[in-house]
Amino acid sequence: MKLPWLAADMPFPPAEFALTDPDGLLAAGADLSTPRLIQAYSNGIFPWYSEGEPILWWSPDPRMVLACRDFAPSHSLRKLLRQIASHEHEAAPRIEVRVDTAFATVMAHCAAPRDGQPGTWITTAMRQAYLAWHQAGYVHSIETWIDGELAGGLYGINLGRMFFGESMFTLVPNASKIALAYLVRHVSAQGVQWIDCQQQTRHLASLGARPVPRSRFLEHVRAAAVQPPLAWAPGRLDSTGRLLPLAPAASA
Repeated sequence: MKLPWLAADMPFPPAEFALTDPDGLLAAGADLSTPRLIQAYSNGIFPWYSEGEPILWWSPDPRMVLACRDFAPSHSLRKLLRQIASHEHEAAPRIEVRVDTAFATVMAHCAAPRDGQPGTWITTAMRQAYLAWHQAGYVHSIETWIDGELAGGLYGINLGRMFFGESMFTLVPNASKIALAYLVRHVSAQGVQWIDCQQQTRHLASLGARPVPRSRFLEHVRAAAVQPPLAWAPGRLDSTGRLLPLAPAASA
């Protein structure tokens, strides 16, 4: 079947039409405007392409999903999380998890080429588009700060009661896992059941993510994405997932 080419005003074909491609390639073209991205994600579709290529749109089958109730931190990570919680009420805790205080920097770190990779799928156009989407209130960063420095984190999209994880980075061991643990607590406390992980990796599987059939994923997303959105604001997360104001030193 010929790959559909999307003009600016053309809607996506149903994600189910990607059945013939094992990785879920659905269409090419269109743009990365905020309305187009909302349309894509709310229908289980996401962009993924390299610099110099046309925009490619995907909906894999199966889809990697982290059910919040299945999040499975290792023994050492659970111990670290308890240590962080025991110091969270201090005036200046050594480790703090923040929300939306360094979004552009988080995305820049996520876009940096990884070991053994010649480039990145987070193109300049993608960074610009998701920064605009962040400014519109849909895309958020969860950041682990250690001794006042950004040590790791992740970013993703919230539509209704669904969170779509995009990318993670770490400069200090476990920093991105800490951010993920706090994200799970924050979104699950507000009724999110699933975090989309897009594609299967051993790293995500070790934390409890599992593949689900695309049909089941699409049914869930189409129902969850139309629910009221979560509460977001720049701030810090406590160990229960509550979003609190930044400490004066952090917000200066």
